Amino acid sequence: MEQPDYTRLIDAETWDFIRRSEASYPPDTASLSIADQRAIYDALCREFHLGYPPGITAEDRPFGGVPSRLYPGKGGTVAYFHGGGFVVGGLHSHDDICAEICARTGLTVVSVDYRLCPEHPHPAAYLDALAATRAIADECPAPLLLAGDSAGGNLAASVAQAIGRKGAFGIAGMVLIYPGLGGDKDFGSYLTHANAPMLTRDDVLFYSSIRHGNAPAPSPDPTFAPLSDSDFSDLPPTLAIAAECDPLADDATHYAVRLTAAGVQARAIVEPGLVHGYLRARATVPRAAASFDRITRTLTAMANGTWSETEEFA
Repeated sequence: MEQPDYTRLIDAETWDFIRRSEASYPPDTASLSIADQRAIYDALCREFHLGYPPGITAEDRPFGGVPSRLYPGKGGTVAYFHGGGFVVGGLHSHDDICAEICARTGLTVVSVDYRLCPEHPHPAAYLDALAATRAIADECPAPLLLAGDSAGGNLAASVAQAIGRKGAFGIAGMVLIYPGLGGDKDFGSYLTHANAPMLTRDDVLFYSSIRHGNAPAPSPDPTFAPLSDSDFSDLPPTLAIAAECDPLADDATHYAVRLTAAGVQARAIVEPGLVHGYLRARATVPRAAASFDRITRTLTAMANGTWSETEEFA
C-alpha cells in the first residue's frame, strides 16, 4: 500500500515536536526491555513537562483502592486515564496535562494510576479504572466526565460501556483522545499509517499483545476492545478525537459511528497533520494547541450540559 507523504501532511512545527520527542524516545523504544521503555518514557515526560498553571494544586490519594492524583476544582469532575500502551506512564506522565485541564475548565480532575503490563495483564488496568471511577462518582463533585488518551481512551470507553448506560453514576460526557479501541489492525488507518511518526502499526501490535500476556487474543471482549461490543446504546455524549497521521485514527471515527447509529450523541474529529501523542505539543504546535482547546471546551460544555455534536470548531 502506498504510504502517505508525511512531508506534505505534517507541518514544520509538528516535525520539530517529532524530532524533539525522538531525541528522548527513539522510534525503536518498543523493542527494548520494559525497564528501559519506562526509563525512556519518563525522560520524555520530563522533557515536555510544563509545570502547573497558577493556582492549581494536587493531592495524591486513592480512589477505590487505586492510587490517584486529585486536582481540586468545582462544578464537576473529570476522571482521566493516561496513555502509554498499558506499559508505561502514571501520575507523573500526564501531570501537567491534567493540571492544565483543571485550570482551563475549572473542574476537579482525578488522574488514575492503574496497574501496568506485563506485570499485571488484562483485565487489571480495566478493573482499576472501573473501581476508581465508581469511587470518584461517589466522592467527587457531580457531574462526572470520563477522558483519556491512547490506552486511557480505551479504558474510558470500556468503563463507560460497563457502568455509564442510562445515566448510571451520572456520567455526563466522555472525551477520547487518539484512542486505541480494538479496531481491525489489517484494515484502514492501521495499514495506511503503518509507519507513521511517533507510533507504528508494529508498536500497536506489541502493546496489544503484551496486554493479554502474549497469549492468544481474547474472544470479543468490550473490556479489552470497546469496538467489539454489541450494544452501544445509552452511552454518555462522546467526542472521539483522532490524529490524522496515526495507525489508530480510524478507531475514533468507527466508535463515533457506532454510537451515533445507536442513538447516542457522538462525534469524531480527525485532527489534520497531527501525530499520536500530540498533547505534549500543545504549547509549541498551533494545531495541537487548537485541539487541546477543543478538548477543554468540550469538557466544560459537557459538564454544563450544553455540548452538541454539531458544534462547529474553529
